[in-house]
Amino acid sequence: MLCFLRGMAFVPFLLVTWSSAAFIISYVVAVLSGHVNPFLPYISDTGTTPPESGIFGFMINFSAFLGAATMYTRYKIVEKQNQTSYFSTPVFNLVSLVLGLVGCIGMGIVANFQELAVPVVHDGGALLAFVCGVVYTLLQSIISYKSCPQWNSLSTCHVRLAISAISCAAVVP
Repeated sequence: MLCFLRGMAFVPFLLVTWSSAAFIISYVVAVLSGHVNPFLPYISDTGTTPPESGIFGFMINFSAFLGAATMYTRYKIVEKQNQTSYFSTPVFNLVSLVLGLVGCIGMGIVANFQELAVPVVHDGGALLAFVCGVVYTLLQSIISYKSCPQWNSLSTCHVRLAISAISCAAVVP
């Protein structure tokens, strides 16, 4: 199992890079096509009409898959660390994984149901993705603090908590 996890180190990097590219490419295509105002459009607005809707949908679907792979890898790492030195109940790690995967399903819903075509489904998927994603980051922060100092430094825990706090603040608007 550990040899599998060693090969997964590129997945979080690929997730961030691919997701950023998805937003940037769909934004550029939408602006060049004249479909959105170039000044701070909503992310979903940049993926509502063809051709950018196809690009946005495909790339966000792949991002959801990469997110699920990243979360599963993190789940397995925490599970292995917890076997070595017990710091948290396994159920806590499992709940975190399930919420993260539900957030990824929300991303898939956002990608496949455009904002203008099916707004209720699109908004429900966005709410699912954002809320579950924020709860996932909060739970991962708690797991980090519980595993400190053996598996995480205190500064790493603080950075994860700061990201969680910013995510909580960002989900409100």
